[in-house]
Amino acid sequence: MRGYTEYKYTAGPWNIHTGADPFGPPVRDEIAFADKVAKLKEIGYHGVQFHDDDVVSADADAATTQRVAAEVKKILGDHGMVAEFVAPRLWEDRRTIDGAVTSNSPECRKYALDRSLRAIDIANMIGTKNIVLWPAREGTYIRESKDSVAMIGRFLDYLNALLAHDKEIRILGEMKPNEPMDQAYLPTVGHFLSLAYRTEDPDRVGALIESAHCWLAGLDPSEEMSYALWHGKLWGVHLNDQNGLKFDEDKAFGAVNLRAAFNQVRVLEKNGYGRSREMVGFDVKAMRTQPQDKCFAHLENSKRIFESLLQVVRSTDEAELDAYREARDYEGLEMLIIRKLMGKG
Repeated sequence: MRGYTEYKYTAGPWNIHTGADPFGPPVRDEIAFADKVAKLKEIGYHGVQFHDDDVVSADADAATTQRVAAEVKKILGDHGMVAEFVAPRLWEDRRTIDGAVTSNSPECRKYALDRSLRAIDIANMIGTKNIVLWPAREGTYIRESKDSVAMIGRFLDYLNALLAHDKEIRILGEMKPNEPMDQAYLPTVGHFLSLAYRTEDPDRVGALIESAHCWLAGLDPSEEMSYALWHGKLWGVHLNDQNGLKFDEDKAFGAVNLRAAFNQVRVLEKNGYGRSREMVGFDVKAMRTQPQDKCFAHLENSKRIFESLLQVVRSTDEAELDAYREARDYEGLEMLIIRKLMGKG
């Protein structure tokens, strides 16, 4: 189909996991990183997402960091894969229990910044300029525990420090309204992009939108994507699905709400997402009940559903949609979409 975007797909090493959760032990064996990369390539993926310690442990010295990062880059290259981004993991260390960027402790904030700058160096070592910021614990359980006005200023200072450290990186904010905190600072893409324009280099600050994070905020992912696309700042997506306003479930894309998934694919396709080398990431996790030999099925299924919905989008006659809109026949328009999703259009 000449002129159509050829999408590139990515996932993270954490998307192929042992099934351990807060209520039970592992149910599957761990898979070596090189084997994960080989399998991702086999099922049609093109790249890998990383936290900094997915590449090399946080306490590794400089020489070890360079050596291990080179090994990871070689594994990617051997399989024709690329690194999509690196995200500093700022939520699991004891020094970030009160937040990293927004901690009340200057020493803890320094740790978070130092680790983030090291993540940028790791990103350079494995061949990506994209740095993803997921502000996991940047919020409160108790409103009075932090000065919420000052916290926004701390975010701005942090972003500017990252931008100054490397003049080539791009920062992609991945916002989430809650979990693990009950209330997060900068809970939506709109909040983050408003701050992006106050940084020293707004052209290098954009967004990565995760479907489930939008649902948890009571928002439709396709509308959030549209907002970022209008700004020219949708530089990454984490497509998945969500069964209501619960914890972040990371279900296979389209597995719960197929129509909402259709609209996400539609807004990406119609607005040229992917044509500036943006990639389609699936942040999905295997069900805990899946046996070892089926622990990649959620990634295969998410890609298959995306591509099936893409064919529906591309087969939809926009003139027909315009005719329904002109007639204000939204019942007819809705039935047209439903029939297409049922394979009867």
